[in-house]
Amino acid sequence: MKLTAKHKKQLRGLGHPLSPVVRISQDGLKKTVVDATQEALEAHELIKIQALTDNRDDRTTLIDALLKKTGATLVSQTGFTALLFRRNTESPKISFN
Repeated sequence: MKLTAKHKKQLRGLGHPLSPVVRISQDGLKKTVVDATQEALEAHELIKIQALTDNRDDRTTLIDALLKKTGATLVSQTGFTALLFRRNTESPKISFN
């Protein structure tokens, strides 16, 4: 799903109070992390993740790889935390204005 600027603004508002549900350690992107992200996206559509590495380029690389493997869209990224969205086609939970 292609998100417009209006959609992203709405999702950032919804995502603000969320806590990260997935953490990517310095060990990298393992299958368990991808599976946990898939499950969380299926259940919630909008999730926060944390990439716990000090190198900014490594964080970006990890998040990009996770987006490709899960089919999610990056809504925003601030520091170690990223907000991801993937529409649940069978039972959507978020409706856009």
